[in-house]
Amino acid sequence: MTTVRAVGDRVEELLGVLLAGPGREPAEELVRQLMDLYGEGLARVVGVLRARDPALVDALAEDGLLSGLLVLHDLHPHGADVRIRRALERLGSDAEFLGVDGGVARLRRAGSRGCGSSTSDALLETALLDAAPELTGVEITEPAKLFQIGMGPPPGWGAATEGRAS
Repeated sequence: MTTVRAVGDRVEELLGVLLAGPGREPAEELVRQLMDLYGEGLARVVGVLRARDPALVDALAEDGLLSGLLVLHDLHPHGADVRIRRALERLGSDAEFLGVDGGVARLRRAGSRGCGSSTSDALLETALLDAAPELTGVEITEPAKLFQIGMGPPPGWGAATEGRAS
């Protein structure tokens, strides 16, 4: 399956080779021209669809590859927050979305991470970066640990202290 991220990574790799040689400026110009051409074409398609049936733009945005292209050209009908929340819902994740700060999506685990109780960090990160390729990273924090405070000493406490001189 082709993804915008996979193609982008390969383009970056090829550009790295070209940029190291004498063809640097033509390579940069070529990529810029192609991006502008495809971006303008996609913008026109989205404009026609919006004018005729706005629901069709949402339908395009549901496709993983097209969603990435819409984001790449700043044409996606939904912001990163909406796309991230939808990705978490699709995963059935217990993570709470805290927002995006400096390009990094911040999540907090909702509960304990017992055996099979939660989506792996790697799966969460991949899903969020696929949903919002403009992110530079994903930060996942664990919930604060709560300690139960009860009345009286813990069980067995008295036995351990008996017989000690004060």
